[in-house]
Amino acid sequence: MEAMRRTVRGLLAALFLITATGCTVTTKDPSYVPPAPLAPMEQLEKAPLADAKAYSSGENVLSFITADRTVACSLTSARGEQVNLPYEQNRYSDAANNKLPIVPVAHCELATYPAPQPGDIKDNCAGTHLGYLGGVALLAPDTARYGECRSGVTAMEGTYGTKGNKAGPLAQLPVLADGQNLERNGLRCSAYNGGVVCGNVSAGVGFFVSPQRYELIPGAAKSGQPAQPEGQKPRKSAVFLRPIE
Repeated sequence: MEAMRRTVRGLLAALFLITATGCTVTTKDPSYVPPAPLAPMEQLEKAPLADAKAYSSGENVLSFITADRTVACSLTSARGEQVNLPYEQNRYSDAANNKLPIVPVAHCELATYPAPQPGDIKDNCAGTHLGYLGGVALLAPDTARYGECRSGVTAMEGTYGTKGNKAGPLAQLPVLADGQNLERNGLRCSAYNGGVVCGNVSAGVGFFVSPQRYELIPGAAKSGQPAQPEGQKPRKSAVFLRPIE
């Protein structure tokens, strides 16, 4: 009997504490349906911008990784076929490329990824029609593509793939929180909806990538004119990523 009285007194004391402190107890509404994610380009337009300084990889490159370590991206530059990436070997800085215009690009790699759809394969891989793999997406001011010709794994696969070592430059990248945006030279990337969307909002072109699926957003206009150098108003342009050697 005494134990029951103590229990009742304890419940009354807890109720008094909740009332006195103004605390409320919430319960999950089983009928609640969360709103659908924004469309990719709408996400880029409306999501808040993060402080770019926290994501600087040097040489005017912004790099990040998602919180679940499935996607890593850089807002960077390309010279012809060479993309300036701090975690992949490239010849961006070779003197032979100095005559080429510097074009702003967004580049993403995935640890695991879907295969490219047949209509999205844009290279015959030196005439072999073999080795065009997914796991890489590239955005230029008015073009987006998914996949590339390569014989090995990307840095992201080597770090966070099935047999990844969980070490190296990618393991040191800052995390871009879900829902945040980064912007560089008119291109934006945002971590959202289980992946990353990158795009040029003004041109309506971009891509969404995640371990389960990808989407290419071609924009309203298409053209084969040369890409426009950084610092100038973007023209209709195309920049394609060559296999990392």
